[in-house]
Amino acid sequence: MERSTRQRDAIKAVIDSAQRPLSPQEILEGAQTQVAGLGMATVYRNLKSLLESNRLTVVTLPGENPRYESTGHSHHHHFHCTGCDKVFDVHHCPGDLLDIAPSGFTVERHELTLYGKCDVCSATPNP
Repeated sequence: MERSTRQRDAIKAVIDSAQRPLSPQEILEGAQTQVAGLGMATVYRNLKSLLESNRLTVVTLPGENPRYESTGHSHHHHFHCTGCDKVFDVHHCPGDLLDIAPSGFTVERHELTLYGKCDVCSATPNP
């Protein structure tokens, strides 16, 4: 059983409240508001522990560093904002992809990532 610490509790609270995948830097910045002096090494150590206890899931996007979200989400996809670099959950799915798989192939799972600008970045005029 893992030991509960102020650092781990702060890290988990930041991830749970975000409701989107977070980078280690975003986790650090959020948790530092609750635990002053928290360092990146502590964040990584706790992420590893939370992954091993199946309390976190890794979100890996092509060409990006891993991000982390709480486990227990139903099937979903992601939207990567090219303006602010944040990743958001998309709770819609195009559904059965058997129609686009080559004939005779069996689809076991799929991943879909949308790229564009989030609502905040879309509202910001380009310089």
